[in-house]
Amino acid sequence: MTTYLVTGGCGFIGSNFILRLLREHRDARVINLDALTYAGNHDNLSEVEHDEGYRFVEGNICHPDLVDELVAQADMMVNFAAETHVDRSLLSPGEFIHTDVYGAYVLLDAARRHPNVKRFLHMSTDEVYGDVEEGVQSIETDLLHPRSPYSASKAGAEMQCRAYIETFGLPVVIARPANNVGPRQHIEKFVPLFTTNALNDEPLPLYGDGKQVRDWLFVEDNCEALDLLLHDGEPGEIYNIGADNHRHNIDVAETILRIAGKPNSLIRFVEDRPGHDRRYHVNYDKIKALGWAPRHDFAAAIEETVDWYIENQWWWEKVRAGEFKEYYEQQYGKRLAESRPSVGG
Repeated sequence: MTTYLVTGGCGFIGSNFILRLLREHRDARVINLDALTYAGNHDNLSEVEHDEGYRFVEGNICHPDLVDELVAQADMMVNFAAETHVDRSLLSPGEFIHTDVYGAYVLLDAARRHPNVKRFLHMSTDEVYGDVEEGVQSIETDLLHPRSPYSASKAGAEMQCRAYIETFGLPVVIARPANNVGPRQHIEKFVPLFTTNALNDEPLPLYGDGKQVRDWLFVEDNCEALDLLLHDGEPGEIYNIGADNHRHNIDVAETILRIAGKPNSLIRFVEDRPGHDRRYHVNYDKIKALGWAPRHDFAAAIEETVDWYIENQWWWEKVRAGEFKEYYEQQYGKRLAESRPSVGG
């Protein structure tokens, strides 16, 4: 039996990864350490909460004693625990530095003291590369140029990983995935926000001119890649994970509206956020060489995601009824009041 310590497992990618571990690895025993912040959701793992191979522990990765106790029981560690939303990082940068950088240090230092840990997979992001010019693809050896408190905190966590790789020989693998999309993503993020707003016939607040480019990676494809890296990735190495599903944000918004059967007139152009990266594009030949490739093209990824929110209104209505209302008003209230409507319906 292999014991996996997964941090942040009640979040979007973490919960999908835990479901994959328990489904694909018959000998898996999963310990899920999650602080249950606003982004953590017990409903994400309701189908396995009584599974004999699953154990939930409520707690924070910034608490060394608790982390040390759990790391002592683990064969493999996967760190998803982080503050992740760029918009929120502009409102309270300190929380991101504390959780994403110091929290990563606490996990790494505990792993250093426990030789039972055979592999440590750290979740980073393609956003650490910063804004990428048209025609350029980011490769794993590029210099990092984060431009938001969020991406800077993830770059800082990577530097902690690099220090523990070089100084202590810790078997860390770093993953830099593109924008994930899929079931169970918090509605503050682009696709679920626009989907749930559309389903409620509310305006879709699109930053700037909507021509920012992202690569949309379906979460199940990402989890398959992470599973591969955890077990077969080379310790000390970094791997980009992409999908070649590059689209302008406005095209994604219009695709969501088409699937939901809503008019494009719901789109509202709002004031852009500060330091908004225009384009990301990772080269992921390195992980393709290990035998992985994405299974979902753009149309399949978005359609499967939107359909999930259509079919699981009970899930996101509970989220919208919580602290999200206050955050939404703070983030978009003034912007929407001053917004420009899109053309056409």
